[in-house]
Amino acid sequence: MKNKILFVLCVLAGLLFINAGLDKFFHYMPVPKDMPEKMIKVGMAFMEIGWLMPLVGTIELLGGLLLVIPRTRPLGAIVLLPVLTGIVLANITMAPSGLSIALPLVAIVLWVIIDNREKYLPMVK
Repeated sequence: MKNKILFVLCVLAGLLFINAGLDKFFHYMPVPKDMPEKMIKVGMAFMEIGWLMPLVGTIELLGGLLLVIPRTRPLGAIVLLPVLTGIVLANITMAPSGLSIALPLVAIVLWVIIDNREKYLPMVK
């Protein structure tokens, strides 16, 4: 049962990251009207750096795809961890209302990391 729940959560989280990554390239999602001005300024500054948003989009897209596939899920969690850290910090400092989405994603990724901790041991030895 635990594996089925984790599978469903990882598919949903992976699809969310795939969608966010694709939006970095195709800009099909509208900016929310209630987004704080501070966050809009930061987003515009990131877009001024021509390579940053495509890099983040690629990482989100790749990490989301890896998270959906059970065999590559541990790698996907590690790939997404830095991006997810940035998302959480941005929401804490500028838009706390976004934490309702970010914190469940953190929980899912941490569950994958904890569930696969033995696979990470060679990286730290």
